[in-house]
Amino acid sequence: MSDLLSAPRFHNEETARQHLESIRWPTGAICPHCGGTERNVALNGKAHRTGLYFCGDCREQFTVTVGTVFERSKIPIHKWILATHLMCASKKGIASKQIERMLEVTYKTAWFMSHRIREAMKPTGGGLLGSGGNPVEADETYIGNKPGVAKRAGYAHKEAIFSLVEREGSVRSFHVTDVKAETLKAKLLANVDTKARLMTDKGGQYRKTKNFFPKHEQVDHGAGEYVRGSVHTNTIEGFFSIFKRGIYGTYQHVSSQHLGRYTTEFDFRYNNRAALGVDDTQRSDAALKGISGKRLTYRRIGA
Repeated sequence: MSDLLSAPRFHNEETARQHLESIRWPTGAICPHCGGTERNVALNGKAHRTGLYFCGDCREQFTVTVGTVFERSKIPIHKWILATHLMCASKKGIASKQIERMLEVTYKTAWFMSHRIREAMKPTGGGLLGSGGNPVEADETYIGNKPGVAKRAGYAHKEAIFSLVEREGSVRSFHVTDVKAETLKAKLLANVDTKARLMTDKGGQYRKTKNFFPKHEQVDHGAGEYVRGSVHTNTIEGFFSIFKRGIYGTYQHVSSQHLGRYTTEFDFRYNNRAALGVDDTQRSDAALKGISGKRLTYRRIGA
């Protein structure tokens, strides 16, 4: 990792800009204002800043960060690229305080950068999980405490995360208000093919899903049953293990308001994991591709 972090794109602004342009515009500059590709010209005059382009179609000027989560940021591009790589290469995440130290920025800046990068990690599309009858595991987990709710027995006072994972495939996680049958059914129907082999535990909230998922198989954790042939929820439990180690070990505290952004971050790394042939650099480049067409202007400090 130390040798990789000495790469010019993490320290040299011109190299960083060219790297980002190669990812966003592999076949040449694209105007973010009108989508034009044929009449874009780099402005190289003494009065022009490096990386400025002019579109001959709409006659607007633009740079590679216009129309992205990096737009209007005064932070150098090479620091954005380094921060993105650090978040993508850290299996359990990297704290904003660590980014603050490594990039030599303020904590406020590091925190906001982290959330912008999480915004870039948001998936666009992806279709239904379990298409073709592949197994999909569904389960929920709990972390932290809901604001303003007194602690009590059980999990009603905790924040709930519901996740779906396709075996040898992708995971999708959701911060949900509760784990009632109707809440989970809506997530299942929106994200899982009804022909998939759905696998869950014996939780009562899954009783009604057999009406929609004929291939619904369950393991009875209460009776000490965790694996029955190919039927289990061990894949999603493994994902939850990584997620919780990151939340409690790296981030330590995550507010309810932003919890969904953190699930996006862990989903992204899992869906671009080494087991699928994706290395740290490819994962980072995938996140940089996701910066387009997204904005995040929230400025309040929080976890």
